[in-house]
Amino acid sequence: MQPLKVDGERLWQSLMDLARIGATPKGGVRRLTLTDLDRQGRDTFVQWARAAGMTIRIDAIGNIFARRAGVDDSLPPVMTGSHLDTQPSGGKFDGAYGVMAGLEVVRRLNDLGIRTRAPIEVAAWTNEEGSRFVPTMMGSGVYASVYAVGEMLAQKDVDGVSVGEALKSIGYQGDAKPVKVGAYFEAHIEQGPVLENTGTTIGAVQGALGQRWFDVEVTGQDSHAGPTPMELRRDALLAASRLVVETNRVACTYPDNARATVGHMRVAPNSRNVVPGAVNMTLDVRNAKDETLLAMVEDLRRSAAKIAAETRCTIDVKEVLYFAPSHFDPKLVESVRASARALGLSCRDIVSGAAHDAVYLNRIAPTAMIFVPCEGGLSHNELENARPDEIAAGASVLINAMVAAAVVAEAAQAA
Repeated sequence: MQPLKVDGERLWQSLMDLARIGATPKGGVRRLTLTDLDRQGRDTFVQWARAAGMTIRIDAIGNIFARRAGVDDSLPPVMTGSHLDTQPSGGKFDGAYGVMAGLEVVRRLNDLGIRTRAPIEVAAWTNEEGSRFVPTMMGSGVYASVYAVGEMLAQKDVDGVSVGEALKSIGYQGDAKPVKVGAYFEAHIEQGPVLENTGTTIGAVQGALGQRWFDVEVTGQDSHAGPTPMELRRDALLAASRLVVETNRVACTYPDNARATVGHMRVAPNSRNVVPGAVNMTLDVRNAKDETLLAMVEDLRRSAAKIAAETRCTIDVKEVLYFAPSHFDPKLVESVRASARALGLSCRDIVSGAAHDAVYLNRIAPTAMIFVPCEGGLSHNELENARPDEIAAGASVLINAMVAAAVVAEAAQAA
């Protein structure tokens, strides 16, 4: 059978229609999880899925599963999907592309009269972004038994509204139970610059970087900037700044796609003529191998201790999050590569620097991801953009990989 291709114009139009819900003046999307705008986005997806002949079920955390029956509907489904919620100043493609690409897979199979032996499901996971409720990737985490559903329903936003209350208010708390997943694919924009910079259309994602996040508290002594000699100061900002430099050194020194970032810093008393007495900062360390990730963290802890001694400050480093590195299923990753080759598309192996719902699905099912380029590597931004032809290319890779996993049982016409 010739490789299948999706209807790129239909897929693009679906993305643009969905982007009108929560559209921002700069061309982005603000569709925070479990708000009325999220409800509208969910309603639209459900309506389109039902029009494509799919049945809908919703679980206790609000995950939506749209199912296209298989010839043998008792088989575990081949699933794809992503999320419909956005960052406060998000774009049109992050998350939404994975859901709409899955819907387009079903629409195209319907066009061609192709039935698969295993059922196909498209998932819209709840609260992937974590911008309103913590933690991130909540819905897929509950599905994969990483989080207890009761604890997640009790999580509250800054206004004191719980997840359970918000789900009920938008009408998306169901009672569907998890089912065994035969395979999981997720299409996504890269959210980084590698594919665009190398002129590559498809990224066959091998896995996702492990992450360790820390809250760092540096304590010195605030004192007058004039009378306090340099050698007698206990400058917390100086100590923090040296740790920032060490963080960059570690990221540039270690192998296996090392990353390390200080993304937030708060200085006290934050006055022009006072030596800073305290700094609170964050530290984000990532790597593709757990042993290398641990080595990076230990290196930074040693550096922090040395800096603390030399500056006469204290540096307290507290871990607040840990994601182990994810390694996706080799057979499914090869299926992505093979689909790209069959379609004549350029493809390269790539590692995801960000976490996605696929990271949790990978714990319970064979999993792979498909990346396509985004303009300038920009994401979590209203200016996030992607090319229509590359959006279509990723979905065409997706349909072929999913069909290979679900197995064609009947085909009414040649592709």
